[in-house]
Amino acid sequence: MAIDTQNRKAATYFIGIEVENTVMKGEETLFVVGVQPVDEICRRADDNNIKHLYFGTSQSFTPANPDEWDAWDNMITPLLQAGYWVTLDFGVEYADEIHEEGWGESNTFIAMISVKLPYIKLFNYNTTLKIDDNTWGFSNPGIWCHPLHELQTKATYTGWNHYGDDTIIE
Repeated sequence: MAIDTQNRKAATYFIGIEVENTVMKGEETLFVVGVQPVDEICRRADDNNIKHLYFGTSQSFTPANPDEWDAWDNMITPLLQAGYWVTLDFGVEYADEIHEEGWGESNTFIAMISVKLPYIKLFNYNTTLKIDDNTWGFSNPGIWCHPLHELQTKATYTGWNHYGDDTIIE
């Protein structure tokens, strides 16, 4: 039975196949909501022979102060050091801070940058997605502009129906 939005947000852990288009697509994954104890995450992953951990599940990555950032770091860093693949799903507004954490220095870290764009199908054919910098010449060599319709391909699309086979674990 599919996990609906309400149950997904109420769960702390669930297991399923990664369906999003990352290097871990198709892998058995432990999805974790919020900050949880490292030993508990390891136990759940190891008991289920899982090597891929997905954090920020259900849009739960929302650190608002240094203590909350430390809590995320104290969870993610030891798991990367232990050799797990770690995906962190975060809003684009956290991009600068993610770099500061240094998680991207690990070859097993996957930054899943989430850009909320409701009603995407209502934009017309001329719509362009601009990947920009904080200001002119700040940190990137330039900007990238992509026609929005060219980014909406079958190869990059994951329909909501693909998220239904996860299993909540207690």
